[in-house]
Amino acid sequence: MQRFEQPPTDPAFVQNPYPFYDRARASGDLFWWNDYNMTCAVSHKAVQTILRDKRMGRECPPEQAPAIPDHLRRFYAVEAHSMLEREPPTHTRLRSLVLRAFTSRTIAALGPDIRQLCHDLIDRFPSEPFDLLTAYAQPVPVVIIARLLGVPEERADDLLRWSNAMVAMYQARRTRATEDAAIAATADFTAFMRSYINQRRKSPGDDLISTLIAAEEAGEKLSEDELISTCILLLNAGHEATVHTLGNGVKTLMEHKQRTISDKLVEEIIRYDPPLHMFTRWVYEDVELFGERFKRGDQIGCLLGAANRDPAAYDAPNQFDPARKGPQNTSFGGGIHFCVGAPLARLELQIALEVLMERCPTLHLNEPPSYGDVYHFHGLERVMVRV
Repeated sequence: MQRFEQPPTDPAFVQNPYPFYDRARASGDLFWWNDYNMTCAVSHKAVQTILRDKRMGRECPPEQAPAIPDHLRRFYAVEAHSMLEREPPTHTRLRSLVLRAFTSRTIAALGPDIRQLCHDLIDRFPSEPFDLLTAYAQPVPVVIIARLLGVPEERADDLLRWSNAMVAMYQARRTRATEDAAIAATADFTAFMRSYINQRRKSPGDDLISTLIAAEEAGEKLSEDELISTCILLLNAGHEATVHTLGNGVKTLMEHKQRTISDKLVEEIIRYDPPLHMFTRWVYEDVELFGERFKRGDQIGCLLGAANRDPAAYDAPNQFDPARKGPQNTSFGGGIHFCVGAPLARLELQIALEVLMERCPTLHLNEPPSYGDVYHFHGLERVMVRV
């Protein structure tokens, strides 16, 4: 297995990680990323295989679990109840309960609300240059997930701030200041959700939190800690990736002079410049994959952004092609941890881009956007536009 050195905070890599992925993929399906001290899957076939292999998963084997510093215990206590970090049978129970509240009918019913919200936000666009991220890409998903959960949307700014602080724990540039901010956000977010859940226990509504409180699977309900972690996960994941995808997508559309929105174009945006570039798996039993041997406790990074640009899976993968044919992209993950919010994300992207292009036919970039130093996420710092 070939070894590669590539700091994930290197400015050139931050702005364009795809040339590095191409170099690494040329050495095979797997490579060793020195900076992460970890094997990474870089081909579409390898990423899809590992995401679906039940001999690997998200939950850290107990003997590999690192000691958690005292100052981080509150953050990881919340993470410990997240279905994203659990495996069957706990994951199966949590996901089954969430899916009961996250039905295709529930998601489809949000369409008119999403469309109206987009129009309302565009009505407030200024005539001078402005940041499309803060004016449009951020409020669309955070307001919609707040409405879906049933939490007050006037708290959207708090939800966004807490979520950004917690998600920053997974960035390569993480520092002690990042950790302190995440702990403060975790405390505020947890207290807010606990009080709101208690309100909903006494007075249920027609919302996802009330549905989760009532939902049962094989006689089991979500514990309060699981309910809090699930709501935080849905809020964090429910907007973070969509904000990045909307921003990246508008940049791509403007650069390619593309204004006609279709289902295929939305899928191509999701493939071409996805918001999440690495998703890790723990190995649970000794296994051989793509000519390499792995032992229990090893970790493998699935490079989603690299898999989406694999020439073995897609013709001219570095080109943006709204009519593209090819296999399912890896941007939403795969296997039992496939993103539960994928249908909502697709619907938000479709409607938000449709309304934006209909209402703002002269929309154009006011300056070249630059990507933030947020790997393993991939999103723009701002998108300055003029209508």
